[in-house]
Formats: sequence, C-alpha cells, structure tokens
Amino acid sequence: MRLHTLLALALLVQPAIAERKPGSPLDHLPSNIKALTHFGERADFSPDNQRVAFMAKSFGDAFVIDLKTREIRCLTCNVPGAAFLRVMHLSNSDYLLIGAERFENIGISRSRDNELWYLSRKPGSKPVKLGQKMSEGAAISKKSMKIGFSIGHAQDPSIAEGATVLTVAEVAVESSGPILKNKRIVHQSPGRGCFLEAQDFFDNDRKMTFSCYEPEGKSSALTIDLETGTTVNQSAAIGFYNEAEGIFPDGLHTCVESDNQSRVFGEPASFRNIDVWKLRMDGTGKSFTRLTNFNDYDGWKASNPVVSTDGRYMAFQVGRTGDEAGVGYGIMLYELK
Repeated sequence: MRLHTLLALALLVQPAIAERKPGSPLDHLPSNIKALTHFGERADFSPDNQRVAFMAKSFGDAFVIDLKTREIRCLTCNVPGAAFLRVMHLSNSDYLLIGAERFENIGISRSRDNELWYLSRKPGSKPVKLGQKMSEGAAISKKSMKIGFSIGHAQDPSIAEGATVLTVAEVAVESSGPILKNKRIVHQSPGRGCFLEAQDFFDNDRKMTFSCYEPEGKSSALTIDLETGTTVNQSAAIGFYNEAEGIFPDGLHTCVESDNQSRVFGEPASFRNIDVWKLRMDGTGKSFTRLTNFNDYDGWKASNPVVSTDGRYMAFQVGRTGDEAGVGYGIMLYELK
C-alpha cells in the first residue's frame, strides 16, 4: 500500500475536533438557571441561605443580595480604595474578607499582601485585620467558626519557595476584638509540584476539600481527614484541570471547576476553559456529572460554584476564558434537581 494511501486512512480514523458555538450562553439558559446579578464574582451563601455575598470585582467592594427581595447592599463602600478579593459568611452571619489593605499591583496585592479581615454584619462596620497573611481563598465552616487557608513563601518568608502549608484555625470575637486562635498546620506541600488551596469543610468539619495546583496547567481535587491527616486525590482518575469549589450538604459530593469537556475541542489542560461539574468523593472519579455548559460557547466559562446548605441551589459566576481566575461578570442561581 502506498504511503499517501496510509496517510489518508490515518486521517480518516482521527477523531474530529469539535467547534464551539457562537454567541452567548446567557441567551440560551436552561429553565433551572436564572441571572441573580448582572455584575460581580465569587458568590457565597449565608448560613440560613437567605442571602448571597459577592465581590463587585477583583480588588474592589463586597456586596450582599437578599434572595427574596433582590435588594443589593454594599458592605465595604465606607472603605476608601477597598482592594478585597473575596467575601464569605461566617457561621455567626458576620463576614470574612480576603484581600490587601491597598492595591499596589495584581501580583503583589493578590499574593504578598493578601490577608484575612473580619467584618461585622452591623451596618456601618469597618473591616478589622486578623493579622494573618494567606494565599488565595479560604475554607469557611457554616456550622462553627473554623476556617482553613494556605500560606506560601510570599506570605511567610520562613516557608521555602514553592512550598505551601494548609492551616486550620478558629475565629473568635473577644472583648478586644476578633482574633484567630488554635492555629495548626494540617498538611504541607514541599515544592512547586503541588500548590495548595483550602476549599470547603464537610463531615461536621472533620474533613476538608482542597486543591492541588500542578505544573502544565493541571490541578487535582483532594480531601483531607483533619483528625488523621489522611489525604485522598478524588480526581486522580479524571486528569487535567480539576479544582474543588463548593461542597454539597450530603458531604459525599463536591462541585469541581473542570476542563474535562474541553477535550473534544483538542485543548490542553487549563483553568480558562472550565465548566462546573459534580463529583462523588469516593476516590474513583467515575461519578462525574457536568452541571453547566457555558464553555460550549466560544470565549465563555462558568466558575466559582457554591452550594446552599439545604442543597436546593448553586450559585456560580459568568466568566470569560481570556480573563484571569476569579474574574466574573454576574452571579447566576442554579436550581438543583
């Protein structure tokens, strides 16, 4: 058989590369997804599921929306030049803020100067520093005042470059003000092969999901037993980019930002081409269900999901693939079947 005939046959058996749809997924929403806001990013449900807190933008102000009245209230507009990145409800209905005291530049303000703040829910309150630098986001219990976070060399020079440590602590409000107490390291990554980020508590705060950011644009979703220190890679059988975000109240499932669907488009691993998936945390990676289809549209993605404590709703954000992680253009409300 001639060489050109063999090449032609090889091309015939190659899988076809799919193409994304033109237009916007916002024009083709399924009946169980509604737009909650038309701006903002990084949503978080209140413990009673009556409100959703969110950021207006990266390095900006924190807001909260009442799910019944749809009234939106700014939480930090009394802070000149607010440069916060995240806002989350504590179990006592006060807030935990993450961000820098002032914006210098994206790299420094998101890394070296990133720290934890306490904000009372009382109108007019101002954020109070907790005296703790940390990396990226935090795990916040909706049942207790326990939080989890990671620390790297940029926040603590005593930690080796490339290494990260996962830490848990308790937020306490004392007569002198809010503080962190009972801090302890629960897991460590010695090098750049796995950069850690805390995500969500589950199993009555005895366990926690976390993400491991790996070389070549990859990421894995893991769990840790906080009593034994045992870790399980829940997405090892899936591969590519999988970041745990948003726990289900049954403690058996987590939302995952995944690029699993982008394989049909012939793309390498990346946080850019992601959608929201639901993963059963049994270590097999076999029960992995896609929840959103935003990445089927050219230039779009869905990210940063959170699940209400009653399991009825998921909030997530509209994103564009060309933007950095966390940038969003509105909060969506997903009614879970």
